[in-house]
Amino acid sequence: MPKMKTHKATAKRVRFTSSGKLVHRPAGAAHLLTKKSSKRKRGYAILAIVAPADAKRFRKLIGPGGGG
Repeated sequence: MPKMKTHKATAKRVRFTSSGKLVHRPAGAAHLLTKKSSKRKRGYAILAIVAPADAKRFRKLIGPGGGG
């Protein structure tokens, strides 16, 4: 059986914490920032933990050599 390949698009967007949880950057932080409040923009700086239902899918895409 061939090796599992890492889904590179997912690997670039999601990373593991030291405890093994998956974190991602919140959506909405890339552009059109002038209309957003400072409070809202500060919230984008904090990495969000991936939901358990999505984490299972992402772990499968990243594969065993993906860092977690």
